[in-house]
Amino acid sequence: MNQPSLFSAETLPPELADLGGLLAAHGQVTAASGGARLSILLSQRWRATALVDECVARGIAADAVDAAEVGAAADMYDGILVDAATTLLRTERTEVLELLATDWTRGAVKAVPEALLAGAGLLRLWLIAAGRQTPGGYVLGLDPHAPGTHQRLAAVCARAGLAGAIVGAASDTPVIRLTGRRRLRRLLELVGGPPRGAPGDAWPAQL
Repeated sequence: MNQPSLFSAETLPPELADLGGLLAAHGQVTAASGGARLSILLSQRWRATALVDECVARGIAADAVDAAEVGAAADMYDGILVDAATTLLRTERTEVLELLATDWTRGAVKAVPEALLAGAGLLRLWLIAAGRQTPGGYVLGLDPHAPGTHQRLAAVCARAGLAGAIVGAASDTPVIRLTGRRRLRRLLELVGGPPRGAPGDAWPAQL
């Protein structure tokens, strides 16, 4: 049995900044007088369940709502357009998330923080939100509505030993694609084992 790395998300304490992994993917953050809120649309229920647990581990309440419920009360969800086949995860609105919102926005536009590091916790949440295996590699989903973040996030990954190629930058499903045994082993070392309920193709393979 492999022992978790000392730098794995399974051994490091959870940090609030790890929630930036949702924003590295296609998550959104909104700020109002009552504080800030993170939200993200997810096509698989296991991702929502796992992310609720990750939020709670960081002291942030969150819920996952089925599409039918969201459709009945869409005005409660910050104007997000909800596809009939998705689940919406959203956190509570809280002042605790205001710094995260400030770090990840420039004006009204999502932007990558200047000093962002691809830490183990942030990577784990990014994978849960938008990671999957592909033939010969693994991809991290990017936000198609925030193309200005793509190159910056690729550079952040490269500094963590996870250099990859941006694929589909002009499509609805842009990703950073990682290949090579060394990079994939490094990724798995950082993010630890898959959350409960994750299908086999959702997590980096054990090499």
